[in-house]
Amino acid sequence: MEKEPTIYDIAKLLNLSAATVSRALNDHPGISTQTKQLINSKALELGYRSNTFASNLRRKETRTIGVIVPRLDSFFIATVLAGMEKVANESNYNLIISQSLEQLKKEMANAKTMYNTRVDGLLVSLASDTDNLNHFNTFFRKNIPVMLFDRVMEQKNCTNIVIDNFKAGYEATTHLIGQGCRRIMHVTGNIKRNVYSDRLKGYRMALLDHGLPADEDLVKVTNLTRQDGLDAVETLTQMTQVPDGLFVASDLCAASCVGGLIKKGFSIPQDVAVVGFNDDPVAQLVAPNLSTVRYPGQEMGEIAAQSLINHLNGRLRISSTNTILLNHELIVRESSQRVPKLIKT
Repeated sequence: MEKEPTIYDIAKLLNLSAATVSRALNDHPGISTQTKQLINSKALELGYRSNTFASNLRRKETRTIGVIVPRLDSFFIATVLAGMEKVANESNYNLIISQSLEQLKKEMANAKTMYNTRVDGLLVSLASDTDNLNHFNTFFRKNIPVMLFDRVMEQKNCTNIVIDNFKAGYEATTHLIGQGCRRIMHVTGNIKRNVYSDRLKGYRMALLDHGLPADEDLVKVTNLTRQDGLDAVETLTQMTQVPDGLFVASDLCAASCVGGLIKKGFSIPQDVAVVGFNDDPVAQLVAPNLSTVRYPGQEMGEIAAQSLINHLNGRLRISSTNTILLNHELIVRESSQRVPKLIKT
């Protein structure tokens, strides 16, 4: 393997001190513009690469933040990462991003890699089957900050960034009830995760508050894939009493339900009113357009990254709060709108 050129090689070729070369490469104001140009030109010619990692280690920081997400093929996660990337770039931090593929085993491996890479802090959205946070103990012992977002778990060493999923689930179900639905099916994800368990609790509470029975046969736990949506439609159509409302904890799965119902001759929303979750682009591509709950992904990413960076820079103590709660919004579109909106006069 060819030897990497160093500042000493550049200094020897230009008959300068290594200190002068180092200062020039770091744009030190004490070095003349002419000397900087000479040194940078020679560095480029030799293919010199600054060892930023080693330099940062000497300062006991890498200016790198680790991010672990369940999947990268999610519009919501993409918007969260865009928010994190924006803030990190503005603050001169880099992100190292990995996905757990919804598996605790992979999440554990990712956490170990992040620790060995010496990230300054960690942002995590948990895999569907994660049941404890023991694999982050090395971070906790070293006081390396860990923040959980979206999919979280209560832990004294972590700050959680979430929306009120209980309230969102309650509002979505209440909206369907307000449109005349009396038998509402809920399609959800792994209820180990707070996002799905809290939406389920909100769904159940809305039924209770409006005097409707909570039929467990109407709760379908899935992976919220396109196929799961089609399977939910099969289940729905085979029931003796066909549900007249459908609350799905994912827009992708909800859009699949809409398509499946229409193929079977159902009219949306007259026969079955449908509400999804997240406000993904697919919500406005499916016909009729999908009612949904808007989840502020980019804002979540920005706040998560900024809070962590502020903590690292001593401007904020994230340990002073357990939860950062973001706003959500129910967006009513054609897939659930049975009762005409009142026109204000």
